[in-house]
Amino acid sequence: MKTSINFKAIKSDSETHNFRKKTFDYIRKELTSKNEYWQEEKIGDRLTKIQTYCKAKSGRKLQSNAMPIREAVVVIKGETTMKDLFDLSKRLEQELGIKVFQIAIHKDEGHWDKESKEWKPNLHAHLVADWQDQKTGKTLKHQSFHYSRMQDITAECLDMERGIAGSLGRLEAVEFKIHKKEEELKALETKISEIRTRLQGNSFKDLIVKETDFLGFEHIKTEKTIENYGKAYKLYNAELLKNNELTESHRKQIADLKLQTESQKKEIAHLRSKNTLLMTNPNVFAVEKKKYMDSVIQALEKQILYERLNSPHYSSMDEKALTLAMNRICKNLSEKNHIPHSAFEEIFKTSELLFDLFSMLSLGPANNHEPEEIPLPRKKKKRRNIRY
Repeated sequence: MKTSINFKAIKSDSETHNFRKKTFDYIRKELTSKNEYWQEEKIGDRLTKIQTYCKAKSGRKLQSNAMPIREAVVVIKGETTMKDLFDLSKRLEQELGIKVFQIAIHKDEGHWDKESKEWKPNLHAHLVADWQDQKTGKTLKHQSFHYSRMQDITAECLDMERGIAGSLGRLEAVEFKIHKKEEELKALETKISEIRTRLQGNSFKDLIVKETDFLGFEHIKTEKTIENYGKAYKLYNAELLKNNELTESHRKQIADLKLQTESQKKEIAHLRSKNTLLMTNPNVFAVEKKKYMDSVIQALEKQILYERLNSPHYSSMDEKALTLAMNRICKNLSEKNHIPHSAFEEIFKTSELLFDLFSMLSLGPANNHEPEEIPLPRKKKKRRNIRY
């Protein structure tokens, strides 16, 4: 059985849902007693502590768009215990700095299988975590390999198989769905075939009602026999119609899934081809890198101009304040557009770009001002300290 873990921003009703503080129509109430819960602290109390620590450590308030508390849904198996999840929480804190302070194991969610009428449980656990970096007071910063490691840790601690990462994993998941749908379609077609056989076979002889007269001769009771045939025909016809509709629905779903699979196969092939070209051809790599860096510079310039329009006071700032403002702009741009910090570091290595961007922030577009008016030298004795 495969597991996975996926952290997202906390929802306003997380505690209500996780600790079953009210009833929900998608759960089986008789199974709720099998759920398990643990909390070190309430979400509101932990958020207050995070905000206070951020102010004390960095000297600034926690940013309004920060996500200092996050929640993960973890796929578990029936034998998973609270101790297993404690072990997982400990490893997440040791290796990634993620501090889990609430855990809820849910065994009352799932669905009824349409065909078998069996209950299919959706076994999972909710982990609510403090996402604050204790060294800086800000939120933790993780790269893609950290999230990959998170999946490894989860599989190890829960003694389950790790989910497949990336596009290939998504592709295999789609193909698995196709396989399941094809199995369902085959079962439906078999069922339809059985119904048709029954309609044409000898089973209808059982519907004939006979009686024996006083001489010992058998006679068919016409009215009763016709009534039996009518009921059977209606029943079989309704079942046949229902299964035909289901079959058509499954055929459409399979066709849609196959189209999705083909699209993902093409995407994967294209990405692999592009990656191989980038790794083996330095000229192509240089061209692609320049395109990407140009797009980042363009995005940064647009953001700076937007800041200038909304906050004209930048012209009165000193060099230190401008540097802090530029740090904030770059950080926001990085988070919103998933731009790696290394891209901004590369930009600010170039003196001309550094000069132009700071000039734009302090004085607006360059064509409105002569270079002599800008109080920032083109060649600096020391480099600005740009952090993200």
